[in-house]
Formats: sequence, C-alpha cells, structure tokens
Amino acid sequence: MDLLIIFINAMLINNFVLSRFLGICSFLGVSKKRDASIGMGLAVLFVMVIASLGTWSVYTFLLEPYDLDYLKTVAFILVIAALVQFVEMVIKKISPALYDALGIFLPLITTNCAVLGVTFLNVQEKLSLMGSLTNAIGAALGYFLAIVLMASIREKLDRVSSIPQAFQGLPIALVTAGLMAIAFLGFQGMI
Repeated sequence: MDLLIIFINAMLINNFVLSRFLGICSFLGVSKKRDASIGMGLAVLFVMVIASLGTWSVYTFLLEPYDLDYLKTVAFILVIAALVQFVEMVIKKISPALYDALGIFLPLITTNCAVLGVTFLNVQEKLSLMGSLTNAIGAALGYFLAIVLMASIREKLDRVSSIPQAFQGLPIALVTAGLMAIAFLGFQGMI
C-alpha cells in the first residue's frame, strides 16, 4: 500500500511539473506537438527510472557508507549526464525524426531539474530501492501526463483563430499551464 501512495503522490498530488514546478523548460519547449511530447515523456520516463536506480545505488553503497554525502550533487549529475548521453545515442539511432523533433531539449534532460529532483527526493525521504523506483515511475508518468495534455491543448489552441494576437504563442501556453496547475490542485486531498 505504501508504494501505491508513493506512486499516486508523485504522479498526481505532487506532480513535478504542475505542483513542484520542476522541468518547466522542456515542458513548455517540447509541448507544441503531441508526437514530440510523447517522445520527450518516454525519454524522461526512461532517464528518471534508470537515474533513480543508479543514484540510489551510488548513494547507498558508496556515498553514505564512506560519509561522502557532500558529493551527492556532483555524483547524481554525473550519473544523469551519462544516462542522457546513452538515451540520446539510442534515439538518434532508432528514430532520427524524434531526435530532430526533440532538438536541444533532449540534451537538456541532463539539467532537467525534475530528473535531479526525483533523485534528491528519494534520498531525502529515505526511500528504499522499490520506493525510489516507484517514486521515479510516478513522477515520470506525471511529467508524461502533463506534457501530453499540454501538447494536446496547445495543438487545439493553434487551430482557434479567436485568440487575441497578444496572447498567441507562449502567453497562452503560460495561461494554460497555470490553469492545468490549478486543476491538479484538486488532487491535494486524495491522500
């Protein structure tokens, strides 16, 4: 039951994008097209899960036993950067179109604060390996949900001609993101 609570908390209640406001750069940058946002969501899912596994192992078996907690930021960033490089090479080989659609935002997963944030929360909340993986999956699926919903809304808004000129583009995207964040506040009382 605890794992289910961790999962729902990470995905809906404390959604990394809409409640914690982490990962906003890629959220706003890639959410213009649904296909690109699905690819980005899957890439973030893979990186978050593998990064949580890697950083949990590094922290539990290397940093904590040897009292090297002060190196966790550097160690976590190195683990995440290596994983993102791997994901970037795989996507470039498997799907060049997705690689081009993601553009600069794929390497930015390295500095995506949502990925780093989930690894720090796992350590801060002293989650077990299964708890860390559950938290990462929930957070990544929450990111996926938020970015795909945002892309779907933005695609529909692009077809609407009644949006005032001053609100077209990023302004209406920010208003939409704000309204989505308010909607996600409704999940606060679930647990």
